[in-house]
Amino acid sequence: MTIRKILIAVFVALSFVVGYAVLIRPQYAEITVAKLYRCPMHPQVTSDHPGDCLICGMHLVEVAPHAEHDVVVAAASATPTMAAEMEMPVPGYSALKISPQDRVVMGINLEEVKRGPLERPINAVGRVAFDETKLHHLHTKFEGYIDEIFIDFVGQQVKAGDPLFSIYSPDVYATENEYVLALKGQGRSEGSFGNTLADSAKKRLDLWGVSPEEIERLEKTLKPSKAVVMRSPINGFVTAKSALQGMRVTPSDTIYDIADLSSVWVIADIYEADIPFVKVGQNAEVTLAASPGKSWKTAIGYIYPSLDEQTRTVKVRLILDNPSAELKPEMYANVLLQGSLGEALIVPESAVLWTGERTIVFVETESGSYVPREVETGVKVRNFYEIRKGLSAGERVATGANFLLDSESKLKASAMGEMHTHTQP
Repeated sequence: MTIRKILIAVFVALSFVVGYAVLIRPQYAEITVAKLYRCPMHPQVTSDHPGDCLICGMHLVEVAPHAEHDVVVAAASATPTMAAEMEMPVPGYSALKISPQDRVVMGINLEEVKRGPLERPINAVGRVAFDETKLHHLHTKFEGYIDEIFIDFVGQQVKAGDPLFSIYSPDVYATENEYVLALKGQGRSEGSFGNTLADSAKKRLDLWGVSPEEIERLEKTLKPSKAVVMRSPINGFVTAKSALQGMRVTPSDTIYDIADLSSVWVIADIYEADIPFVKVGQNAEVTLAASPGKSWKTAIGYIYPSLDEQTRTVKVRLILDNPSAELKPEMYANVLLQGSLGEALIVPESAVLWTGERTIVFVETESGSYVPREVETGVKVRNFYEIRKGLSAGERVATGANFLLDSESKLKASAMGEMHTHTQP
């Protein structure tokens, strides 16, 4: 009986071992995957042994064994706490594990996310223009006939008070006569009647624009002048002239245009992409081809409110002092601005991948592990992008081979999706 019991016990133990092996065999069969090698440039080229790509000749890169199965199993067995700690995935992308050797072959570099200045030098082309606040159009406020011209060509420099031309006006002549009679009768008239007539005539002469010098001459000589002299109201240069001797003029006619060039404007064109870096009061430096080696320091005085639909530029205005009239309207000017938006998180341009639907970067979470992450970018400064959301200072992002990481991550995500589908009951 003792031998029989021993044999039965041995048989039961063997049956248990065989049954257990049969039960766990499918699991081992599922996770036993042969090594797979893939071309970094052409993911469709695969092999079960090391070698070179038949298309481009690059060395095939080993795909991490069991990576797809491990991720599926880990996701299925993760607790709620573990799942909360996992980074939110980018749809259609998967994390990657790349060895240092493969990283060198693929040309992947790492750059640290850091805070830096959002500064951009802006070079703009402009032109010198008249200061519109110092332009004067000369009209008469009465009808008449030009008797004599004293300033007879465009470009002539004048000073305030210089005679421009003389004009005969029947209305002005009659009023001067009336004023003289009123002045002569002030002594003989009773009360203030004579003063009232004189004041009325003098007021009309003043409103018509007769110069104070002419009125003072009239009061001293008591002799009306057939032709009244019109004088320049400002210092400047004659920029337009329509006056001709003997010409009849009316209040609607512009007889002279005079521009004060003691200061000029520079109108510069700023491209649409540079508009965020430009603001009123910002320092600027102006240079001209006509004055090599010389520059003018100034600031932006005004930014025009509309965009030119043809050139896609916005005009800005700068004011320059011009005491010697060296700066001439319509000269071309070069304007240098130092645009700044303060400091922000920045990453190299080559770290940012545009997919059409979203913007992603590949972040190194640990040595050799790269996780795709969606980010929100801001302005571009030189070879850097501002990062407004998605990254923190000190993290490291991949640069230089993002198109390879992109294709590899998509391919791996697709393979994982297929494997997950096959493992569903």
